Amino acid sequence: MNDDTSQRGFSRRRVLQGAAAVGVAAWIPFEQIPAAQAALPTPPTFPSGIPLFQQSYRNWSGAIAVDGVWTCTPSTPADVVTLANWARAHGWRLRAKGSSHNWSPLSLAADGSDAADVVLVDTKSRLTAISVDTATSRVRVQTGATMLAMLTALEAAGLGLTATPAPGDLTVGGVLAIDGHGTAVPRTGETRPAGHTYGSVSNLVQQITAVVWDAATSSYVLRTYQRNDVEAGALMAHVGRSFITEVVLQAGANQRLRCQSWFDVPATELFAPAGSGGKTFDSYLRSAGRVEAIWFPFTAKPWLKVWSVAPSKPFFSRQVTSPYNYTFSDNLPQSIFDLSAQIVSSNPANTPGFGDLNYNIVAAGLVTTFTYDIWGWSKNLLLYVRPSTLRVTANGYAILCKRADVQRVIHEFTSRYSTRLDDYRSQGRFPMNGPVEIRVTGVDRPGDVGATRSAQLSALRPRPDHPEWDSAVWLDILTLPGTPYADEFYAEMEQWIYSNYASYADVRPEWSKGWGYTSSGAWTSDDVVDTKVPTTFRTGYPLNDNWDSARAMLDILDPARVFTSAFVDRLLL
Repeated sequence: MNDDTSQRGFSRRRVLQGAAAVGVAAWIPFEQIPAAQAALPTPPTFPSGIPLFQQSYRNWSGAIAVDGVWTCTPSTPADVVTLANWARAHGWRLRAKGSSHNWSPLSLAADGSDAADVVLVDTKSRLTAISVDTATSRVRVQTGATMLAMLTALEAAGLGLTATPAPGDLTVGGVLAIDGHGTAVPRTGETRPAGHTYGSVSNLVQQITAVVWDAATSSYVLRTYQRNDVEAGALMAHVGRSFITEVVLQAGANQRLRCQSWFDVPATELFAPAGSGGKTFDSYLRSAGRVEAIWFPFTAKPWLKVWSVAPSKPFFSRQVTSPYNYTFSDNLPQSIFDLSAQIVSSNPANTPGFGDLNYNIVAAGLVTTFTYDIWGWSKNLLLYVRPSTLRVTANGYAILCKRADVQRVIHEFTSRYSTRLDDYRSQGRFPMNGPVEIRVTGVDRPGDVGATRSAQLSALRPRPDHPEWDSAVWLDILTLPGTPYADEFYAEMEQWIYSNYASYADVRPEWSKGWGYTSSGAWTSDDVVDTKVPTTFRTGYPLNDNWDSARAMLDILDPARVFTSAFVDRLLL
């Protein structure tokens, strides 16, 4: 790469190298050091035939960075069984490693303090088999396969999903571990197509194969469970406490979608109080059902994306035949990297200008690339985030509520966010420099796929005592890693979220994001981590089908705690 930009103060290369400080702009390949040449003490009697090497680990934002971790690449699920039995015999732990597109320390702690006696198991290299059964509209997929690969295979068979996470590089196993989701509720008058769900990807599981303890043989083995088996309830969203090697997911007939982007709707109108007229978030949900708002700080108008089912191409839409169509957000100009570095390191007062710059890039990009109105098969419109986008840190919550209360949830949140952002600004503080992202989904209804058992630890698990809570509003606030006062702002917003919605909704954590804040950072609040989060998965559920029964089942399936980390132990021990 040409380094001419290095004369400009903050070069792209310097920003990349400062991943933990300002957000990574592209994924940096990390050298693999063979075991024979590695500096780390070699794991004792490691199974032969399974490649082992030392490699650095980085999560999505770069905030979790461990310079040297043992990593291996099994070729088959049987290799994972071999690894599990080796780990148990020698007191080591295994952590599944896919794309590392997460924020929370489910795999490793930020300081690497729990990386000793750990081997990361790279699933993405070889555990990637996919086969589609068109007779049942189901896909059998190993958990190292990416969502892009799986959706491509489904598309070739005339099948698809209603909603998926936006990054196509996520592995299927990673998505299931944290109940990955997209954005979709039924529009007014819409009938759910067979095989589809408005909930999480975890709700599509029909069969799940895991490495589990077998008491009869005193060893770890592969075992397959059907969706309605009691074990499946804990495994479908296991939060990193198990190792899934393969799943069978339900799909349905593929759909052609239209995605229209708007950047001229005022936030005051889109996020207006419940019952308001005009172009409210609720109005777009009623007309299309699939909506996302991306609102840059200190800007007046969000980037609004609205997907609608469109069997035939609308006259003014541009047909697309591949995903990742918003190239302007994947190939950012140098000015973004320059300004982001300055905001974190020396000049946070540039944050309003940074918001304006991001908004202007989106507005101009949508027009110049003719992507303000696109149409095509579902995969090509649902996947739109590449690893090359600017990397930020994020908090995340799902507000479980009535569909009729969605606009109220959004209005109250955005009003509070704006007020506090202005309060901080008046003190010369700019804690948030990334956008607010708002999505809305349905809940995980097992009946959508002919089942009766739900994922016990899914944020979208319905509350039996509140059947009217049929929707979830996903709230994320993004900022560059290392931004001053960010943790304090996150902590204030989190306390307000739990307090404000308690009277008419429920708050769930988005497992892969930041939550449990104090001024010391995410996952440091004893009240949230140890009390509030378990409580939300206990309240309203029977004693034999709640947070505690899920923990107990995961312990039965892995009594030696081979598949865990320090944070997962704290959460689920």
